[in-house]
Amino acid sequence: MSADPEPGCALCPRLNRFVAETKKLHPDWHNGPVKTWHPPEGPESVELLIVGLAPGLRGANRTGRPFTGDASGDLLFSMLNAKGLAAGDSNLQLKRTAITNAVRCVPPGNKPVGAEINTCRAFLRATIAGLPKLRAIVSLGKVAHDSTVRALEARPSTHPFAHHRTTDIGHVRVFSSYHCSRYNINTGRLTTEMFDALFEDIRAFMSR
Repeated sequence: MSADPEPGCALCPRLNRFVAETKKLHPDWHNGPVKTWHPPEGPESVELLIVGLAPGLRGANRTGRPFTGDASGDLLFSMLNAKGLAAGDSNLQLKRTAITNAVRCVPPGNKPVGAEINTCRAFLRATIAGLPKLRAIVSLGKVAHDSTVRALEARPSTHPFAHHRTTDIGHVRVFSSYHCSRYNINTGRLTTEMFDALFEDIRAFMSR
């Protein structure tokens, strides 16, 4: 199976309808499944995969690239830059790192339903399988975490979500974190210091 959905993917009817409605309002936007973002060297160079929830309406659904165009990417990209996992600002280049989402199409209200998460997991599983040097995954939020664990053929009950928790599944270490959404940041659920501590552990693990 391909690691990315076809541009007009209709496997999830509700998401397909929502994307079509959004395209009528904003025909100049991406408005479709958002592909995994790889470093210039390609999937073969990826050692760290970051998994978010789904494209934001005015973020990745507009730009076509995960976490770009909305506030959730600001903290993430600054952290990747600080830890040597990316370089640049307006033309960010990932280093040994790829970014994807558990659900590839924008959901209404930023809330995918269970069937959509389950359907799109096939692409997440294929994405992981296509990264031969993968050593670590960062799951942002419980939905992304549980779907990642299932994509690795494990059970979330055995590898439960908690911020800054790590768990090993096969040869991959999973680092779980609260999502770096504007809401979580504004409410203090996730602080810059908390995110920095997590990525410092990731940097240390990646440097081994």
